Amino acid sequence: MSEILPPAGTAPAEGLRERKRRETRQRIAETALRLFLAKGYEGTTLDAIAAEAGISRRTFFSYFKSKDDIILFGLDADWAMMIADLLKTSPDVPPLDAVRDVMVKRIARHTTEQMKAIDDLMLSSGSLLARKQTFYAKQEQALFNAMCEVWRQPERRPALRMVAMVSIGAMRVALQAWREQTGQRKSAAKFLRDAFDSLKSGL
Repeated sequence: MSEILPPAGTAPAEGLRERKRRETRQRIAETALRLFLAKGYEGTTLDAIAAEAGISRRTFFSYFKSKDDIILFGLDADWAMMIADLLKTSPDVPPLDAVRDVMVKRIARHTTEQMKAIDDLMLSSGSLLARKQTFYAKQEQALFNAMCEVWRQPERRPALRMVAMVSIGAMRVALQAWREQTGQRKSAAKFLRDAFDSLKSGL
């Protein structure tokens, strides 16, 4: 969705700078992903990313510290949109159902080809794999914080913490099963929904 800008001359300078910075960061990330898919993760240098994005190497480091950060930036952005969807949930909906629905909706937006490409990139980098555990912990905490905003009763927090934990677990199990499947490939969204169904039936 395109942004609606105020009339020329009325936007504060800080707002314009922030928008330019956001657009530059997005351009770098999109350029890097294109190069990763074309040349491989290890075969893509920071200099190549900077040159292709039309910036200097020094400028690159004012946006990202490493190639790993570019991949994680994309994952963080996608997770932030999922959290935004969760915050719109009615508190009348059971928390586990709400989390399942927003997770499945978000993952269904990506094609199998897109997901496999990103997954292959993650698996090709030892440093990315090492950071994956920290990323899961951040996701769990963000999920718990969002649920506390929707279901505000303090006495529900222990249960919400458990929902956050098992939901991340269900996602990890689903993605592993999706990655290891053979034959005609099913979507990651189908694996994720099945994982939540198994979770609910096993409780």
